[in-house]
Amino acid sequence: MGHTYTSLHYHIVFSTKQRIGLISPELKKSLSAYIAKIINNEYGFARRIDGTDNHIHICADLKSRFSLSDILRTIKSNSSKWINANFSIKGGFAWQEGYGAFTVSKSSIPDVIKYIAVQEEHHKKMTFKEEFVKLLQKHEIKYDEKYIWN
Repeated sequence: MGHTYTSLHYHIVFSTKQRIGLISPELKKSLSAYIAKIINNEYGFARRIDGTDNHIHICADLKSRFSLSDILRTIKSNSSKWINANFSIKGGFAWQEGYGAFTVSKSSIPDVIKYIAVQEEHHKKMTFKEEFVKLLQKHEIKYDEKYIWN
């Protein structure tokens, strides 16, 4: 076969360091646009980005020529630097190490986009920790509770 054909859709989740609520509504809007620009300029297409004061969700179609870990390292390091250069956050801003990334079928993308769009409402009923564990369980990812929050 002379060409590579892929359809790679992801739901990606990561939190602020120690899940501290550092993302104000003003920052969230700008941050979503900033991360979308990183993805759209080089790595694929950002379909939806949203979250709460302590974590973010991304629904994106990503190109196969880049590793997911490299994409996330770039997004997290560049956005941290950008936040610290443009917003006054006491003690500075940092993301937690690691992330959750879940593949999404083409037919499930609208559901994931809706889920991401209602994060503020969703988290009135469930903490980020509860949500993240639920996502791991839904996708049948084995984890050890004692290492999940380091």
